[in-house]
Amino acid sequence: MRIINTTKNTTIADTACVADTWRSRMVGLLGRENIPAGEALVITRCRSIHMFFMRFAIDVVFVDKNDRVVGLVENIPPFHLSPVFFSSSYVVELPAGTVALTRISQGDHLAFENQDSI
Repeated sequence: MRIINTTKNTTIADTACVADTWRSRMVGLLGRENIPAGEALVITRCRSIHMFFMRFAIDVVFVDKNDRVVGLVENIPPFHLSPVFFSSSYVVELPAGTVALTRISQGDHLAFENQDSI
């Protein structure tokens, strides 16, 4: 599925996967060497993330149940924790630098193409 920032009319990711089971949410991007440009991982029911045992930095977008961006963490390195965003419903994990490149801001609205709902 594609992730679109409808506020700025930009594409955030051309290919996104959803982690919505206990196992897929816990594993996330662990074991991968990187996340290619244009890809994303959406983790449901998530208010914070950990980077334990990760091999690369990422950008993280925290989104509420109305698909509004409520928090951003750019270039979070391995073995760090993100802040907790209590109003977050899900997160979008992206390659480091994507937030700046696509100009994502708090308050922006996200939409998903080819997916019923998150």
